[in-house]
Amino acid sequence: MDDLQQIFKKHSYAAKASTAFIYAILVSVAMNFFWTPGKIYASGITGLAQLVSTLLSRYAPFQISTALLLFLLNTPMFVLAWNKIGHRFTVFTFLAVVFSSIMIKAITPVTLTTDPIICAIFGGAVNGFGTGLALRNGISTGGLDIIGLTIKKKTGKSIGTINIIFNAFIVLAAGFIYGWPYAFYSALGLFVNARVMDMVYTRQQKMQVMIVTSRPKSVIDSIQNHMRRGITIVNDVEGAYHHDDKTLLITVISRYEQNELHDAMEESDPVAFVSISENVQIWGRFYEQAL
Repeated sequence: MDDLQQIFKKHSYAAKASTAFIYAILVSVAMNFFWTPGKIYASGITGLAQLVSTLLSRYAPFQISTALLLFLLNTPMFVLAWNKIGHRFTVFTFLAVVFSSIMIKAITPVTLTTDPIICAIFGGAVNGFGTGLALRNGISTGGLDIIGLTIKKKTGKSIGTINIIFNAFIVLAAGFIYGWPYAFYSALGLFVNARVMDMVYTRQQKMQVMIVTSRPKSVIDSIQNHMRRGITIVNDVEGAYHHDDKTLLITVISRYEQNELHDAMEESDPVAFVSISENVQIWGRFYEQAL
């Protein structure tokens, strides 16, 4: 058993490292093929690195590349993550940022188009896919993610407002430097990035599940074997068609767990009636797997 656990752990580590490398390739493609030719700024620390690099090239006697600035600006975040979130999490975040810095520098920029709308849409889509893939595999891409996770771990609250303010600053900077139309193009890129990331990273999307079954114990056991979820039981439920005695089970899962729920229902009660409501708001405790 210990040998199997070691093999699984090594496989998991290899998968995370591979995902970090794939993310690095995607963000470098977004940067070198779309954002830089289109004069589009990314979100978060990546956008800040672009902004500082642009300002240095214009007003300072020296220049620092976006790739190097991306690493330098993330360095304090590594220290915060190591102390407040976890060592394994920090190692893979470090890998993602280092790989990104290397690949942004290594991949030769190619100007496919300078149309800012095309560059905003495709750059945002490519980066959003990479970021969502990384988050889905338990890897942070650094920057504001680390601040958000630290605050959420300590207070249970998200920092959506801080993210909005920070990215608004990036958009305004694009307007001042390249002209106000580019502020709107950068905002479009941020929107596309967020939408694609949400499509790929589904752990944060909550779904309420209502199950009407005549085999409640079997269903409960199967669900809890597949995933760690609490279930509310409502007894003495009656079906209106045949007037059979039923039990109503209510739980909340993430969209990421939808396939596991389907497998659990196939095992325990394939004929149960299952209703799923998306985008529910949760108050109270909801288990999330540790990073």
